[in-house]
Amino acid sequence: MKHNSIKQLAQLPIIKSLGFSAALLLATTATNAAEIPAKPVKVDTVIEMTINATNELNGTVHSRAHIPMTAGVDGRLAWLAEPGDYVHQGDVIIKMDLLPLQLKQAEQKSQIKRENINLAYYKNELVRLEKLRVTNSTSQFTLDQTRSKYELAQTDLEIAQLKLRQVEEQLSKATIKAPFDGVITQRYVRAGTDVNRSAPLLKLLDTEQLEVRLFVPIKYLAHIRKGEELDLKANGQKISAPVKVKIPSADPRSQTFEVRLTIPEHLNESWAAGQLVRVTIPVQASTPTLTVSRDALILRKDGVYVVKVDTENTVHRLPVVVGKGTVDRVSIQGNLQHGDQVAIRGAERLKDGEKVKIQ
Repeated sequence: MKHNSIKQLAQLPIIKSLGFSAALLLATTATNAAEIPAKPVKVDTVIEMTINATNELNGTVHSRAHIPMTAGVDGRLAWLAEPGDYVHQGDVIIKMDLLPLQLKQAEQKSQIKRENINLAYYKNELVRLEKLRVTNSTSQFTLDQTRSKYELAQTDLEIAQLKLRQVEEQLSKATIKAPFDGVITQRYVRAGTDVNRSAPLLKLLDTEQLEVRLFVPIKYLAHIRKGEELDLKANGQKISAPVKVKIPSADPRSQTFEVRLTIPEHLNESWAAGQLVRVTIPVQASTPTLTVSRDALILRKDGVYVVKVDTENTVHRLPVVVGKGTVDRVSIQGNLQHGDQVAIRGAERLKDGEKVKIQ
């Protein structure tokens, strides 16, 4: 069959002038062109979706509690924890010298014993005089005077008991315990120093309750909502965290407002208070738009193109305008519709009208 085609081609006048060899070359070229296979391509679908316009800001990791621990009472500092010590809730972190308070406690207990003895004496005396008064064996003045001394003795006993309670309360405050799990980050004084009750001695950091705080330009106030999740990146990790607090009060100088996000507990060991993180925030209202994979874009000096593959596996090179995007996809404007197929592999050398084979 192939030889017959060559013979027929050889009968043409122009071929006769060239000879049989030229006819054979032209026929072979035509046959090879007909046998060229379709180029393989990989495609992706054009999808209409909403892409948020975003911006990245620096946030800082904070502990919800980083507080100074003060002396509970005036006195001499006996012992306190070291910076870097990890403590659990209820662990002792500060001890004051208890001897002065213990002596006051002992003194007050003796005072109460004395007041009890005095009260018992006036009680007996009052009972005796009340009996004598029935027979007019004592004056009313003496009875009233004794009753007054008895009531004063009762009051003195109550005051002594209150003073004992005050001393015992001071004793309870002389030993400071950690209010939560955390780490000692700073020590202000050393053991043996005389301090007053308001003096800061240590600083305790809560390492279990962390959050990210960032300050956002006030023009983005309407685009951030409480409970909405934002993307955070640090230490090669990327997570989504909900907005816990949104404070709609702008700083007069920076014109920013504060946003706080809760960090999951599993990051407590890898993220630390004071660390910077990158936070992705929305910066404008979102609208649906056509999107393609970033791999579908063909960048040339005269513009950006995509290669559309139609239902007959024929390609069409179309110019597009690229808009906002995500890590994987970008919004585009062009002669495309939702559901169209565009090449994402093997499209660089394709020309309009070529046939392709979808892999």
